This record gives sequence, structure tokens and C-alpha cells, in this order.
Amino acid sequence: MHTLGLAGNASRVLTSFALTCLGVIQLTATFAMGQPATTYVQQSPHARIVGTVKDASQANVAGAEVALIHSQQAVLRAVLTDASGKFTLDHIAPGSYELKVTRTGFSGYRTAVQLTTGSTKELNVVLEVNALSEEVTVTAEAGQAADARTVAQPVNVISEKEILDRATETVAQVVDEEPGVNLQRTSPSLSAVFVRGLTGRNVAVFVDGVRYTTSAQRGGVGTFFSLIEPSSLETVEVLRGPQSSQYGSDVLGGVVNFISQSPVYGDVEGEFHGKSSAFYSSATNGMGGNQLFTYGTKRYGVLFNANARRINRLRPAGGIDSHSAVTRLLGLPSDIFGGRLADTAFTQYGGLLRANYNFDDTTQLLLSYSRNQQDGGRRYDQLLGGDGNLIADLRNLMTDLFYARVFKQHLSIFDNGAFTFSYNGQREERVNQGGQGNPLGTITNQRERTNVFGLNFYLDKQLGTRNTFLFGADVYRDKITAPAFSTNPSTRVVTPSRPRIPNGAQYLSFGFFAQDAFTVIPERLRLSGAVRYSVASYKSKASNAPIGPNGLPLFPDDSARFAAFSGRIGAVLNLGRGFDIAAKYARGFRAPNTTDLGIIGLVGTGFEIDAATAIGLGGFVGTTAGNDAVSSGIPVTRLGPETSDSFDLSFRFSNKRFSAELTGFTNKLTNVYSDQALILPPGAVGKLLGSEPIIAQDSRGWVSVGLAPTSPVLVRVNFDDARFNGVEFNTAARLSEQFIANGNFTYIRAHSLLNGLPPNVEGGIPPATGFVSLRYQPRSSFYIEAYSTLAGRQRRLSSLDLADRRTGAARSRETIQNFFRRGACVRGLTTPGPTGCGSASSTAVLISTGETLAQLQNRLLPIGATINGVTVIDNNSNVPLFNAVPGYGLVGLRGAMRFGDRSEVVVDFENIADKSYRGISWGVDGAGRGVTIRYRYKF
Repeated sequence: MHTLGLAGNASRVLTSFALTCLGVIQLTATFAMGQPATTYVQQSPHARIVGTVKDASQANVAGAEVALIHSQQAVLRAVLTDASGKFTLDHIAPGSYELKVTRTGFSGYRTAVQLTTGSTKELNVVLEVNALSEEVTVTAEAGQAADARTVAQPVNVISEKEILDRATETVAQVVDEEPGVNLQRTSPSLSAVFVRGLTGRNVAVFVDGVRYTTSAQRGGVGTFFSLIEPSSLETVEVLRGPQSSQYGSDVLGGVVNFISQSPVYGDVEGEFHGKSSAFYSSATNGMGGNQLFTYGTKRYGVLFNANARRINRLRPAGGIDSHSAVTRLLGLPSDIFGGRLADTAFTQYGGLLRANYNFDDTTQLLLSYSRNQQDGGRRYDQLLGGDGNLIADLRNLMTDLFYARVFKQHLSIFDNGAFTFSYNGQREERVNQGGQGNPLGTITNQRERTNVFGLNFYLDKQLGTRNTFLFGADVYRDKITAPAFSTNPSTRVVTPSRPRIPNGAQYLSFGFFAQDAFTVIPERLRLSGAVRYSVASYKSKASNAPIGPNGLPLFPDDSARFAAFSGRIGAVLNLGRGFDIAAKYARGFRAPNTTDLGIIGLVGTGFEIDAATAIGLGGFVGTTAGNDAVSSGIPVTRLGPETSDSFDLSFRFSNKRFSAELTGFTNKLTNVYSDQALILPPGAVGKLLGSEPIIAQDSRGWVSVGLAPTSPVLVRVNFDDARFNGVEFNTAARLSEQFIANGNFTYIRAHSLLNGLPPNVEGGIPPATGFVSLRYQPRSSFYIEAYSTLAGRQRRLSSLDLADRRTGAARSRETIQNFFRRGACVRGLTTPGPTGCGSASSTAVLISTGETLAQLQNRLLPIGATINGVTVIDNNSNVPLFNAVPGYGLVGLRGAMRFGDRSEVVVDFENIADKSYRGISWGVDGAGRGVTIRYRYKF
């Protein structure tokens, strides 16, 4: 187990390694260029770009929009091509930029441009109707824009059109059809993404380079991920693999960077443009849209986007939810309540306001403010979708994100500098009542507000014509307000309760980083490396805690500090004729966040407590997360940092008609956070876990509470090391002028280095997945595309997965009893006992079958039977309903028709065969057969 502070010898070794890498790159650059960097400072600081834009027949394209954009979303130049298709961009500082060319009727063109001191770059742009996508990343390396094939970091670049086509309900759907990433869907309104098999706390989210993930982030549920608005986005980039050297903690799986729409610039008199969209989806009877306006002159640009959507009740394939509480606990089909699922509707709305102002040709101010809100969401998996509870509300989910950024070129001896101040506010309210629908169960109300103030900056300098050095720093300060109370539904008495995380908790994280990129041999070999020192500290005070029934604060004084080095080194070798080989090694670091250190409450897999509380009760770590757990003999200790060592090797090929990338990776996670059953000494019943009393203790030592009465209380510990191995493949081919084929495949296998079994990481490991499509586009205004999404059967489930209501859906005879007498009775499925729902009765029956409770228990879980590998020994034996996640294959057909230069209609027939499907740790089955219609208008 790790202790607090530096990670010992490993950190020192990594520090030496990373600094050596940067030093080698710098020395190589100096010798290769044959002259010191100082000679370049004396040259003319300006560079320029001249070019022409033509179509595939070599005809000039007049009126094409040409924009030069820095990685910090600063639009530095914007012009239209003249009658001969020519354009000129001048007075540009040395650096790397994205050049974007757009014209109605053609595929968009994006390329990275590297400008050196005093240089003139000539570009000949060819716009095509049906071009293979050009991927330019502004996220893979700090401050740099680069063609994705020229960086060692594997990256997914998702375009604006792909975002709007995929993200009908939540923004996480943008990763559908992408390699190396998977959709994670806790409930209809709560979604996130897997990156290389990891999700939640291991995948950091940024918006325009500003950290969106806070220290209150849950382990496997992305509460605020879905509140990012798809229509406000221009691009989404997903970095696959650890990126701690650039983005700090929480990135052992990868990084998702959402890049917002930028205001347009106009002429002296200004230009006004806009985009409108509306959609309807039959699978949810959902509808919504947005209206975007932007106005700009040569000096400034302003953008405003307003959006709203209403997602109604979901219809799964065949109208059947595979994990429904009535199926899991009564053995009945879910359509007893109809083909559309109750508690799956929600409303979401918000807006984005952005402004860019150019003080001069070298200085730009960027202001951005977004506000989004979600109402009416519920944890369907805790209601009829799994546990059968009566209340699991998600209320008043709100986000406020503001940042002000100053971007400056020719800053003293530096080429570029960016300085950003940010505010990120996230609010939620969760209301729960447990006990499998106990109408007399305590109702808990937990409100949380996290306010984060941040500062970050970087400065870069081009050293010669082939070397760029950058350094920077960032700091984020979180403060959390988390009042909580409980209500007795019988007496209506309200009492303070222990919040999920300590009220008034504070978390400070900061880091310093340096990066160097060097082209050793132009067009042949490029090296890049980075190193970072990160620090995180946590503090909570007992004086902010409510007083418990024993007269003591419900949480104690607590503090912790963590620090470590991280780094990466990568190379791309161009073999010629379109072939490249890329390799990368990265060392990752993740400090425990506020949730890890202070949690007590319901999570997706049950009821969880923090290590400090477990230590106070003399707790031991259980061998599994299920009710078969016994003591491992290892006492619970404070959490230490997680680390990772990752290596990637990629083979790439690209030309105008075909592209492919094959990547293999291995990622070793050390001191992995695992959720294990808490084992307590005998006599634990009645003791408090926060404000929740222990109501039962198994003979093996695990305990349970009223909110999750039949499953063990979990504790988060550094219990194991794990290795993730995987293969990613992506390809696209232009078969003819009218046909384009696309495909990708992802396979990940993870195992514990302790016992070889799947590790107990929240969310589980996604199965092998694939995607194929064939598009026919005979002309620029019309296309039709057939596509299929494929997933293999995932048999490798951890004990945490098997116990999870969303995956294995384990249940016991006692769980069946509780739901029979409580939730099923309240919903009219069983007859009540002598004193109403919740009371015991030997004569109460399941109305649809006439079975008594004993008969139902013996039908579903007869004593002595072995079901899905588990023998039913007694009423507490937890037996999974599923011991694997079934594979599936979905088929769809979509197309679009454009009317003139401004209007477009898109139609998507989804899941045509009405196949049932569900991803790992999904809290709801996927949508059944349906059609989505979208209308877009721009001016």
C-alpha cells in the first residue's frame, strides 16, 4: 500500500527518466540544427501563409472561408478566397496552428500548419465532396495543433457533424462508432464514457482546456458529464491512455476535451450568421433543438447558443427491460407496466455565450460562459430498473462554467502565451428511499455544490526551425457545500444526516509541467516528451459536521496531501509512402479525490464508506465485493495514490483513398482503488456509518445498512495491482467517388495481478466492440449510409460487477422477500399484509401468478440449487441474474438531403431489427427500433 507523500523510488526514477528525455531532445535539437537557439530570436518574427483552394476538377473555389486557429481557440485570421481561389494570411507569429477551410457543398478541410520565424507557407487545398476525414488535434500536446498521424498519442477527433448526428439524448453518445472508447450509461439522464476500459474518476473531462472534472467526481458515475451541450460544440477530442504529464490527476484512462463553437469574424461592417436545429426521436418520443447566433467584425466576435430538449419515456427493444426489478425479483416481464419505461424521462436546457476581442494582431481576449440544467432525472436502476425502490430523484442538476483567457503572441522572448482564469460551479440534489421499495423507509436528501476556481498558463518558444519548448502550470481550488438531512415518512420528523462527502471540504490541486517537441529529421522522425510535478491536498473539519445521535460530529477532522512526478516520451517515424510507426511510454498519477477520501452513501454498486470510518471501527478488507466475502486479514488503511505505466505501439497508413491505424497497448495500474466488502469485528450491529446504523452482520463479518439491506457495505482501498491490455483498429476507404467504407474494432482484457481475475474497478470492463458502415453519396446534396454496431459477450465479470444491479443484478431470497412485501405491494403487484404494504403475511400473493412469497422464492432461488455458478445456501445467498453481458449486433440506415445552401434534413432508422442490448454497468437497456429526424438551417 502507498503512504502519503512522494511515491518514493518510483517517483525519483521517473523524474530522472523524464528530465533525461527532455534533455536528450534538447541536446539532439541543438546538435542537429548546428547552431544555438539564440540566433533565431534576431530574425523577423512574422510568418505568412499563401494558398489556393480548388475542387477535385481543379476549378477555383471562390468564397471559401479560411480560418487560422490556435489550439487555445483563438481565431487569429479569417478571410474568404477571391475569384481565383487564392488567400493570404500574414503577420503570424511562429508556432503550430489549425487551418480550416469550409465551403457549402464540400467536405470540410482541416490541416495543421507549422510556421517558423520569417517563413512563408504555401498551401494548395483541394476540397472534395466525399473526402476521408482530416483529423487535427489541439489536445494531444499542450499549446500545439498537429495532424493526428504525426503525434505519438492515440486520439479520436469527432467533428461537429458527427456530434450532432450521434448525440440525441446526451453528449456521451458522441463516442458511439469510435475505437478505444465506449458509452457508459448509468441511467437515461446520466452518462459518461469508457476510455480504454476505465471510466468515472479515471477519465478527466475538460472544456476548451479548462478542467471540468472536480474533486467531488464519483468513482463510476459521471453526474455532470451529460450537462455539456452537444450543439455548443465544434469538436470533441478523446486522448486514449494516461495523460498525467499534461492534464494532472484523474487521467489513468484518458482525457475528453470538449471544444466549443467559436464566434465568427467579419468585415468592417460586421457579419451576422446563425444555425438552427430541431430533432424528434421515436424511441423516446424525445424532441428538442437549438438556436445559435454569431456576429463579428474584424476586431471582435460574439456567439450565443440556446438549447433545450425533452426526453420522454424510453422504449427498449421489444418493450422489455432485461434488468427490471419485476424480472429480477418477481420473475415477471417488465412490460407488465407497459412497453415504455417509467422514470426514464427528463428535461435539459441551457445556453452558451462567448466573445472574442482582438486588442491588436498579437493579443486576444476570450470570454466564455455556459449554463446548463437538467430537471426530472431519476436513477432508474434504483427504481423499477433494478432495486425496486420508490424514490431515487436527481433534482436541480446545474452547471456554470466561466473562463477568461488572454492569448498573447510575441510575449517578450516567447512566441505564444495563454493565461486563463476559470470558475466551475456544479450543483445537484439527490433524494433516496431504500429497502426495495419500503414506504416507511427513511428518505435521505443530499444537496451538493462544488465551486472551483482555477488558473492556468503556458508559454512556448520555437528554438530553431524544428524544436518547440513549452512550460506552464495550473491550480484548481475546490470548495464543497453539502448539507444533508433525513425524513421519517411516518412522523415527518427531519434530522440532520451525514452527507455523501463532508460539508465544507476543501481540495487544492496544482502542478508544473514542461514539454518539448523536436523534429529530428523533417518529414521522417519526430520526438516529443513532457514531465509534470503534481500536488493535491484535502481538508475537512468536524466543526462543519452535523451532530449524530451519539452526540458526536458525523465526520471528523481530516486532511491529506499527495505529490508525485509523471511524464511521457513518444516518437513518430515516417517510413514513406504513407506508412508511419508511433510509440509512446507514459507514467500516470492519480491522487485520491474528495469522494475517495470522504464518501459515505449510496453508489452504483451499493452503500460505500470511506477508509477513515472503516479504520475507526477496526475494519478489514473483504476478499470480494459480494456477500460471499470473508476477511482477507488485511486491515483497512488510508488511501494512497494510484500510478500507471503505459506503453503504446501504433502502425499507421494514410493516403487520399485509404487510411488505417492499428494500436496495441498495455497499461499497468499500481495500487488500484478497489471497492471491497467491509469486514468488521463481531457486535457491529447498531454502530453508525455516518448517520446510517448497521442493521445486520453476516457470520463472515460483512455488514449492511437500511439503504442497501441485502448487500455488504463497501470500502474503497488500495487492494490490488491490475494490467489492462488491448488492441484498437480503425480504418476508412474511399472505394469510389460515391462510396466510402468505415470500420473499427476494440478489444480490452484486464486482470488482477493478485489473482488473475477481473479487477474490482467501478464500471467493469467493456466487451470487444466493432463498427462498420458503407456510405453512398452520388452528389454533394445527398447521401445514404448503412451501418452496424457489434459487441461481443463479456464473460469476465468481477465480483463487483456480479453484485451490481446494473450488470450481474444479483439477488437473494431476502431481497425477493423485501420487494414482494414492499415495492411490489405499493405498485399493486402483490396483496398487502395485515397492516398494509411492508408487513409480513403468509397469505399474501403475487397477483399475476397467485404464488405466495415462499412459492415465489422457491421458483426463483430454491434452497440447494446452483444458479449461475452460485449455490443457494440460505436466504442471504446472493445469486446473479446474469453471469455475463450478452453480445449483440445492431443494424441501422441513415441519410441526409440538403436543400440549397442552407437547409438539411437527416433521417436515421436505428436498431431496425429491434435487438435487445445493454453495455456493462448500464442502468437501462438500449433503445429499441426507432427513427430520428433532424432538421438544420444555417444562414
